[in-house]
Amino acid sequence: MNVSTFGRAAAILSVASLALVACGDNGDVDETDENGGGVEENGDNGEASGDVDLASVSGNLAGAGASSFQLAIQEWQAEFPNITDGANVDYDPVGSGDGRAQFLNEAVAFAGSDALMDEEEFEESQGRCGDDGAFHIPTAILPIAVGVNLEGVDELNLDGETIAQIFSGEITSWDDDAIAELNEDAELPSETITVVHRQDSSGTTENFTDYLEQATEAWAWDADSEWPGDISAETGDGTSGVIEAALSVDGAITYADAEQAEQGGLTSVSLVIGEDATGPSPEAAAEAVASSELRGEGADNDMGFDLNRATDEEGAYPIVQVAYTIWCNEYSDEEEAELAQAFAAYITSEDAQQIAAEEAGAAPLNDELMEQAQESISQISAG
Repeated sequence: MNVSTFGRAAAILSVASLALVACGDNGDVDETDENGGGVEENGDNGEASGDVDLASVSGNLAGAGASSFQLAIQEWQAEFPNITDGANVDYDPVGSGDGRAQFLNEAVAFAGSDALMDEEEFEESQGRCGDDGAFHIPTAILPIAVGVNLEGVDELNLDGETIAQIFSGEITSWDDDAIAELNEDAELPSETITVVHRQDSSGTTENFTDYLEQATEAWAWDADSEWPGDISAETGDGTSGVIEAALSVDGAITYADAEQAEQGGLTSVSLVIGEDATGPSPEAAAEAVASSELRGEGADNDMGFDLNRATDEEGAYPIVQVAYTIWCNEYSDEEEAELAQAFAAYITSEDAQQIAAEEAGAAPLNDELMEQAQESISQISAG
């Protein structure tokens, strides 16, 4: 099965119930599941290493990257040694850009990224990962909250144009008419708005600015993992950094993983699309991804999405990021290939996706996406 041909129909998420459906032998990964963690024959994609029984996997695997799904990663790290022969995973939440750089420099076995590799990075990955290069696996679907710290305001509605005007510096006070019109029952203070953005190279920034670029007219910059340098604002390092910075200033606004923003104490904005206001829930994030397609670039088994930010689907929340893990199709070391395939298969399994839903507020992958992910992961080999 060639993943690049799956298309939109096979990528639809079951958003009605977000129920996790078992996907046959490849969907459940446990100690006796050979399909979930085996390095299998893969034609010309390197030398096969034989099936891997998760219970026999040992060693240390290193990853680095996005801090957005750190809550899920922490739980997966804790559980993985229990279903293997004590295998350990180290993950450094340095941000998506630095994570991809470390992966391409062979400092880590996998990267976590809220943004896709560009064409240049994919070509660079072919030097490390063989002719088929590296590939993305969707690991968690996460809403990005527009979070505010505004005394006396527990609920707030904003539309895309107003959000863009706030973050670009055009709207500078919380009692601005544009905000007041969307919040008729709120008592908005004349507090100055303080914008807080990520200081590091961030997939969350790229996803947020991609939304602003696609869905609004007021945003004048291209989507990028770096915040536009000509906008004056406060900064924070990583997800926790922007949340802490926003909490330190009354009247602050930022963008961050919704679960971490809520746990940190920020008020999440409800996004107004048409006449509806929708908050950053897992169900609403999944609805937005369901209106998107796989981009069909890079490796044949790549599962990167081309997200539709301008959707007007009822109940959708398009300020969303797909947190990916990035893997080599071919590793130079057989033990590293076995560990990589085992951990990749585990985190896209039903049990691990349930953990992501409970601990990180993620929308779990549905049965079709889990099956596609397992098929892509099965192509990992040792050269």
